[in-house]
Amino acid sequence: VDAAGGAAALQEWLGIKVLVPQRGLKKQMVGMACQNGRVALDEKFRLIERDEERTSGAASSLGQSLGLESLSRIEAFDNSNIQGTNPVSAMVVFIDGKPARKEYRKYKVRSVQGPDDYETMREVIRRRYERVLKENLPQPDLIVVDGGKGQISSAIDILQNELGLYIPVCGLVKDDKHRTAQLLVGDSAEPVQLARDSQEFYLLQRIQDEVHRFAITFHREQRGKSMVTSKLDSIPGIGDKRRKLLLKHFGSLKKIKEASIEDFRPLSIGDKLAAQILNALKDEEPSL
Repeated sequence: VDAAGGAAALQEWLGIKVLVPQRGLKKQMVGMACQNGRVALDEKFRLIERDEERTSGAASSLGQSLGLESLSRIEAFDNSNIQGTNPVSAMVVFIDGKPARKEYRKYKVRSVQGPDDYETMREVIRRRYERVLKENLPQPDLIVVDGGKGQISSAIDILQNELGLYIPVCGLVKDDKHRTAQLLVGDSAEPVQLARDSQEFYLLQRIQDEVHRFAITFHREQRGKSMVTSKLDSIPGIGDKRRKLLLKHFGSLKKIKEASIEDFRPLSIGDKLAAQILNALKDEEPSL
């Protein structure tokens, strides 16, 4: 497209008059701006390409450090059961060193009561890889768990003895400042020495931070929903049906708290019960 054609298209798109200098200083300035733009764009693509090489190179180097022929797909797990309530687990997927967010998964822990990381790990590993086998999903080259020998052994026991899968498992141990400190591999939990300033160590930190963030976010969502349910259920006259109706109508506990008595009338809730609901919720945490 020539300059005139480009100007016409730009003018139509922007809805304003566009002028293209044909000679003199203004033409030189436009030419300089175009050249600067090309240089900046080339540099941006060069940096992106370099980062891509470093990221995929870090995954490949990590695989070599672990004695793996190839390391493309990593699946990492973390459990969250803050204050012993609403235990959940989360899985993130990294492919060639980059997060594949569409493949992340969340798990509500079903069979474990209270904070038991080992049993939680067993349940979630079982559920994940039973589905992988059943649906013929891609199997990871490496499984990463948050923790040491106990978590690693729990995962390996389910994989090998129940499912017949021999996928390498490693654990990430944190220091007393909750930072990634050490990589342990296999049932014997052998430490793998990685330089803290290496790209491989940085990749592990990213994986551990990402799965922890994902698990914590999910746990907070579930705990918030549980607190809402508990608070509403404690009000005389509010059963399961009315609780669902309230949440569907108002959208959240916060919106219910901000409502007036008149706002409850379309739900066939009388003024007396509406007042009881508002009084019961007035001390609830505003973040919910």
